[in-house]
Amino acid sequence: MSKNLTYKDAGVDTKEGERAVDLMKEHVKKTFNENVLTGLGSFGGLFRLPAEGMKEPVLVSGTDGVGTKLKIAFLMDKHDTVGIDCVAMCVNDVLCQGAQPLFFLDYIATGKVTAEKIADIVAGIAEGCRQGSSALIGGETAEMPGFYADGEYDMAGFSVGLADKDRIITGEKIKAGDVIIGIGSSGVHSNGYSLVRKIYFEKMGMSVDQHVDELGETLGEALLRPTRIYAGACGAVLPKYDVHGIVHITGGGFYENVPRVLPEGVSAAIDHGGWDVPPIIPYIKKCGGLDREVMLNTFNLGIGMMMFVREEDAEGIVKTLRAAGEKAWIIGKAVKGGKEQVLING
Repeated sequence: MSKNLTYKDAGVDTKEGERAVDLMKEHVKKTFNENVLTGLGSFGGLFRLPAEGMKEPVLVSGTDGVGTKLKIAFLMDKHDTVGIDCVAMCVNDVLCQGAQPLFFLDYIATGKVTAEKIADIVAGIAEGCRQGSSALIGGETAEMPGFYADGEYDMAGFSVGLADKDRIITGEKIKAGDVIIGIGSSGVHSNGYSLVRKIYFEKMGMSVDQHVDELGETLGEALLRPTRIYAGACGAVLPKYDVHGIVHITGGGFYENVPRVLPEGVSAAIDHGGWDVPPIIPYIKKCGGLDREVMLNTFNLGIGMMMFVREEDAEGIVKTLRAAGEKAWIIGKAVKGGKEQVLING
């Protein structure tokens, strides 16, 4: 007589899932604040809206994942930083509307749950939430045998912020003469990795543990560096200054993201080369033999976020950003324009 089948026989180990939850609890609790009304494990996460002082509070949400940057984490068997990327991709988008981040939820899917690996991933998510001024109030770990390759997983997140309707930033206030401030990136961030992997692993046959003198570190270390989260930057600037537009430079680089905030009849004239660029960016260009147009349409080129501000406020905002620990430069101006909305000088 054959034994009765169990869920574990089908590849789903619920006990290991429970152990993963136990290991992640300490990381999650560090993100809680007085507005979190439920603990980990509730069917729904509860969060009290801190809307004091707002005339008409509006919820602002964003969702995203990490993309194929996860492949670098698999190759390095290092899983405690990609969660920061997941939070960054969501929170930075919410910040562009002038919102104050409130809370975050995550989704992790894998073929087989290993408690320690899941705990490492969530530790990164929790660190991203700390950097992004967000409480991690819930999530889901899905074990899906036969769906993912051994040792691999995918992840996505969901961020919610709050803004007063009168202070929501849409870009409609941008006008010719406004100054563009660029805020430095930490590296490649979380976009362009399909091209990066093709260049280094297919074309050049490099490995993640290969030391590169031009980078001063291994290739894997440079590529896995987490996306910068700009909650501190926006938190320092927005209460003091009237910012007309904010751009998060993600997939599509300068050419696709900057026009998302520009009103009709306004273009962005950017002075290319007027800022410091992380070494990994020119190294990608060199190794891939990529022209400038591909770089501008794929990567952040060292600028993770842009702010469009009044000319008289520009110097003060740059000083405020630098005092908050950011690298910041005046990189261009808004000008009268037509169809071509992003003009690159230099």
